[in-house]
Amino acid sequence: MEYTQLGRTGLKVSRIVLGTMNFGPQTDEATSHTIMDAALDAGLNFVDTANVYGWGENKGRTEEIVGTWFAKGGGRRDKAVLATKVYGNMGADGPAWPNHDRLSAVNIRRAVDASLKRLQTDYIDVYQFHHIDRSTPFEEIWQAIDVLIQQGKILYAGSSNFPGYKIAQANEIAKTHGRVGLVSEQCLYNLAERRAEMEVIPAAQDYGLGVIPWSPLHGGLLGGVLKKEATEGRRASGRAADALKDARTREQIQAYENLLDKHGIEPGEAALAWLLTRPGVTGPIVGPRTQEQLDSALRALDLDLGAELLAALDEIFPGPGPSPEAFAW
Repeated sequence: MEYTQLGRTGLKVSRIVLGTMNFGPQTDEATSHTIMDAALDAGLNFVDTANVYGWGENKGRTEEIVGTWFAKGGGRRDKAVLATKVYGNMGADGPAWPNHDRLSAVNIRRAVDASLKRLQTDYIDVYQFHHIDRSTPFEEIWQAIDVLIQQGKILYAGSSNFPGYKIAQANEIAKTHGRVGLVSEQCLYNLAERRAEMEVIPAAQDYGLGVIPWSPLHGGLLGGVLKKEATEGRRASGRAADALKDARTREQIQAYENLLDKHGIEPGEAALAWLLTRPGVTGPIVGPRTQEQLDSALRALDLDLGAELLAALDEIFPGPGPSPEAFAW
């Protein structure tokens, strides 16, 4: 397993991040534990979750599954770098009770204690803000984070779904108070969605943040959907199905799958391997529902796409170009 440093921290993390969002909603507890054991055995040590995973009436269920896995012992918690998130309403669906969501100091304090209990651990390596909170000043957020660090409940803070200017704002305010600031950013980034290259990734690189792309297969769109449709009769669903309604997108995906078929490479593995070549990227988050999906993700670590294939992928999915030139009309 190849490891890298998470941003400017001392944490060494695997180049593939084990996302747990499907544990509970789509994968039962026993199977989830089997997948986590296999990932750890393969050297994958970075585990990502969120307090709202489980969704609906089962919010928190995914953290509970990770917690029961840690409780089995065997060094599982000591070997793992654990990341979870705070922001969402943890009550029943509908409006949150005041101060029971977002990034107020009182909710951060409440949410971290609840996550620690579900996760059956006494600390979180990277505590991430799931979204920006325009109603809470960063001075308050950082003060709350400082208290958690002093209490030993978290080690670092990270962000998720932050625009570039918020990464800069958060870290500039942290700097004025002598704080570490954000150490990582989770952003939507893949071959089919490259807007993060314009501001988010440059901001993360300038401030020393690790970049952890989510949805590396763009909701399955980059996982061989057309081939599965043709050979197995499996129709795309969700984001992939919506995207394929656009003729231009369908043409791109067909060209993508044809290119990789010519090279004998699985589309999903190529999409992950491409992200591993991108400047500033720590490692993409994969959310395996099955052992087979985990095995496929791990194979991407050994896949060398080569300069010619990378150039061909750029032709099919051109990026926005370098900033600030990309902003020019």
